[in-house]
Amino acid sequence: MTSAVVAANRAMWTPARALLLGGLTVGVLDALDALVFFGLRGVPPVRLFQGIASGLLGHSAFAGGMATALLGVLLHFIIAFAIVASYHTAAQRLPGLTLRPWIYGPLYGVLVYAVMNLIVIPLSAIGPRSPSAGVLLNGLLIHALGVGLPAALSARAARLAPGKARVARRA
Repeated sequence: MTSAVVAANRAMWTPARALLLGGLTVGVLDALDALVFFGLRGVPPVRLFQGIASGLLGHSAFAGGMATALLGVLLHFIIAFAIVASYHTAAQRLPGLTLRPWIYGPLYGVLVYAVMNLIVIPLSAIGPRSPSAGVLLNGLLIHALGVGLPAALSARAARLAPGKARVARRA
């Protein structure tokens, strides 16, 4: 690649754009995984997203029709953006996180999965639950590769944005 192409690629990235695209990527990949994985097990998309809303509304979310499904979609993307923003924030304080996104990203994804399933969901209106081995394995894989890795790559892109390149090289 010529230096002009590299400069043009860097110029298209800003920290805000990296965060936006990172959050959208995480939200879409995680949602697609859930739609396929649970869809093959007979769970309709509306019920899947109502399940997310049930963390806030409790069991009544399943009687809310499309309104609570849309609330579930909104909550899903808010959580995705929060996960990516958290990695971005950590990477600002620990720049090494952006140097090896292929290692730290999947580890972060597994950490996110653990926090969601051991702390957030048990404290939500859903309450404690024990996933089957298949659900656990799928959850760990999608969080490592479809949540943590895109979050880390997004943070890396943000650090390499124009004006940030010197900082990233020093790290």
